[in-house]
Amino acid sequence: MWEESMQQLLEEAERTIEPRTRLIERTIDRNQWKVIRAFQKHKVSDYHFAGSTGYGYNDRGREVLDLVYADSFGAEAALVRPHFVSGTHTIGTALFGVLRPGDGLLYITGKPYDTLLNVIGRPGDGSGSLQDWGVRYDEAALLEDGSPDYAAIERKLEAHVKVVGIQRSRGYDWRPSFSVEQIGEMVRFVKAINPDVIVFVDNCYGEFTEEREPAEVGADLIAGSLIKNPGGGIAASGGYIAGRAALVEQAAFRLTAPGIGGEVGAMMGATRSMFQGLFLAPHLVGQALKGSVLAAAVFERLGFATHPRWDEPRTDLIQAVRFSGPEHLIAFVQGVQMASAVDAHVVPEPWDMPGYEHPVIMAAGTFIQGGSLELSADAPIREPYIAYMQGGLTFSHAKLGIIHAINNMKTRRLL
Repeated sequence: MWEESMQQLLEEAERTIEPRTRLIERTIDRNQWKVIRAFQKHKVSDYHFAGSTGYGYNDRGREVLDLVYADSFGAEAALVRPHFVSGTHTIGTALFGVLRPGDGLLYITGKPYDTLLNVIGRPGDGSGSLQDWGVRYDEAALLEDGSPDYAAIERKLEAHVKVVGIQRSRGYDWRPSFSVEQIGEMVRFVKAINPDVIVFVDNCYGEFTEEREPAEVGADLIAGSLIKNPGGGIAASGGYIAGRAALVEQAAFRLTAPGIGGEVGAMMGATRSMFQGLFLAPHLVGQALKGSVLAAAVFERLGFATHPRWDEPRTDLIQAVRFSGPEHLIAFVQGVQMASAVDAHVVPEPWDMPGYEHPVIMAAGTFIQGGSLELSADAPIREPYIAYMQGGLTFSHAKLGIIHAINNMKTRRLL
């Protein structure tokens, strides 16, 4: 009986979300064509996939990969490397690249994602954080509706502020993610006050969810992780930084060394997967978006609060579902793990992950460790009890994750 009602629930939800999935298909097409045009413009050939060793001098594949990324993201230049170990490392490299002692960093989208807090650090913390190096930090909290507080931003945008930071994704917050259009509005606002300020956008989870990227609406520098959207579920590691050529060069000097920058760096066989992952990314991001929309529709029908709701615009992969207590939250995340092709037998438990303020439970039965374009879910164990589901290289897999999450809660008499 439960199986029949579950099937009916899914079928009804799928019919309901058809208008939204048609819009996602349109976005897939536009972004797929954009990426292919970039490949064609730079005459990508199979010899570009060859690996390099040692210093990696004259690695033409690496050079062309940078050019293709720059065009795909509407930027002057890009730095795409497997040497970035995470999104946090990539963002940190960009910020350390353009900031100097005495400069100011102002985040205008509230408190950044947990792992970035250690990069920002505290004055004199001895960790080599931004503030330890004398970079001054401030943030403008968002308004109650999740929108930027422009009055506070104007007050805090002092002369010493060199970089304004924007986090596109919701992170671990119950707020809307920012659309590219909204990011453009923020850029125009701060540039009207100080035309020389550098606007940096943490683009993680947002790539290819819309037809434009932040660099196309005035952002000076953007960064993201290849084990999220742009790696297409294939890139085994890495990140990208894109934007104004002079700023990308400064970030490259931070990644390697001044005077060396992006001219060296053996790709060690990663080039092919990074090209192919980028090619696949628009389609696979669309699959994940469909899964998030379906999850919202299903859990709304079951009486849970979701953010965004199924019929609201999407500008990142993440689907938030709010529960009444930690038991629901843990059962949900463990249920997603049960749907995995990899490590489905593993039962995730909350633990003190490096870089996080609270214990975190994470379902990550993925082919790429931590690959969050693949079906995954995570949550800090704190009030309000919100689970964040993302990814799914296929819509079918995302659907299975929803089924297992619900079944696990049902088995534990939480539904």
